[in-house]
Amino acid sequence: MVTMPIATNRTHATCSSHPSLSRRESSDARRLGFAGLAAVGVSFGFARYGYGLFLPDIRNDFDLPMSAVGLIGSATYAGYLGALVLVGVLAARVGPRALITVGGLSATLGMTLVASANAWPVLAAGLILAGTSPGWIWAPYSDAAERMVPPGRRERVLALIPSGTAFGVAAAGLLALALHGPSWTYAWLIFAAGALAATVYNLWVLPPGPATCRPRHLPRLSLGWFARGPAVPLYLTAWSYGVVGSVYWLFAVEAVTTAAPSGDHDRIAALFWTVMGTAGTAGIFAGAVFAKLGLRRAHLAIFGLLAVASALLGLAPSALPAVGLSAVLYGPSFMAVSALLAVWSYQVFPERPTIGFSASVSFLGIGTIAGPATAGALADHHSVGSALVAAAALSVATWLASPPRRTKRETPDPERAT
Repeated sequence: MVTMPIATNRTHATCSSHPSLSRRESSDARRLGFAGLAAVGVSFGFARYGYGLFLPDIRNDFDLPMSAVGLIGSATYAGYLGALVLVGVLAARVGPRALITVGGLSATLGMTLVASANAWPVLAAGLILAGTSPGWIWAPYSDAAERMVPPGRRERVLALIPSGTAFGVAAAGLLALALHGPSWTYAWLIFAAGALAATVYNLWVLPPGPATCRPRHLPRLSLGWFARGPAVPLYLTAWSYGVVGSVYWLFAVEAVTTAAPSGDHDRIAALFWTVMGTAGTAGIFAGAVFAKLGLRRAHLAIFGLLAVASALLGLAPSALPAVGLSAVLYGPSFMAVSALLAVWSYQVFPERPTIGFSASVSFLGIGTIAGPATAGALADHHSVGSALVAAAALSVATWLASPPRRTKRETPDPERAT
C-alpha cells in the first residue's frame, strides 16, 4: 500500500532535470544498484551460465553428445534474443518492473524444471526458459536508472549492475563444490530459490508502470535511428562479445575436466568456476576504470585480456597455472565488457536508453546463438581447445571495432536524457 506514493516520488524526482543528489535519490541509487546486482546475478550467474558449470554432470545423466550440447546452448540464447526483442517492444508501455519480474519468474520456473527433469526434452525446455531471463532483465535497468538515479550517477550505476554476474558465478562455483555428481539437481533448486528472492526484492524497489514524463523531443524509431554511425562499432563489439563469451562459458569446464586427472574433475572445475567468479567481482570498479581510461582504451585492454584467457584455456587446459590465470583474467574482463556495453549504449542512445540498449544487446544475442552451435561442431570434429583458440582470435579482431577517441568522457545532456 505504501509503494505507490514512494514510486511516484521517485519518478517525479528523476524526471526533473536538476542534477543535484538528494538523500532520497542517493538511497534510490543504492537500492537500484543492489536490486540490479541481485537480478543480474541470478539470471546470468545461475540461469544462463549454470549450464556450462554443470555440463559434465548433465552430459553424464542425459548422455548428450557435444553437438547436442552446442545446439541446446544456442537454443537457450535464441530464447534470450527473443526476450530482448519483446523488451524493446514493451519497454515504453509497461516499464522496467514488469519486464524484470517476468525475467525473474522465468529464471525461477526454468531452473526448477531443470532440477526436476527426467528426460532431455524437459531439461532443454527448462534451460531455454531460464535462458530467456537475462533478456528480460538486463536492458530495462537503463530505464530504471533514468527514473531513479540523477544524471551524474547513472553511468556509474549502469556499469555496476552487470558485475552481479560475477557474484552469481562465484556462488554457483561454491555450490558446485558441495553439490556435484548425482546431487547437482539440488544446486539448481537453490538457484531457483535465489531467483525468486531477487524477483521479490526488485518488485519492492522498482517503481510500477512506465515513466509518467517523456522527453520533449522524442525521436521516431526508424531503421536510420538504429543504424546511426556511432552504433556500428557498438553492434560489432556486442556480437563478438556474444560469440566469445558463449563459447567460453559453455566449454571452459568441459576443457578443464577433460584434461584434469581422474577423480579430480568435479573439484577442479568447481574451483576454476569459483576463482573466475571471485575475480570477476572486480567488475564493480568498471565505471571508475572507464572514467580514468576512456571507453576506447578500456575496450582494447579488455578484449586483449579475453583473448589471452581463451587462448590459455584452449592451448594448455591440463596446466593448472594456465587454467588459474585464464580464470583470473577472464572473470573481470568479461564483466567489464558487460559494463562497457551498458555505458557505451547509453552514450549512443541517450534519448531512448532501454530501446537502444535492447538493440545493442540483440547483436550480442545473435553472437550467442552462432557461438555454441558453431563451436560445438568444431569441437566434435577437432577439439574443445580449437573452439577456444578460435574465440581468442575473434577477441583480437574485435580491436577493429573499438569506440572512437574522445577528449573527455561524454555525459548525456540531462535535458535530453530526462
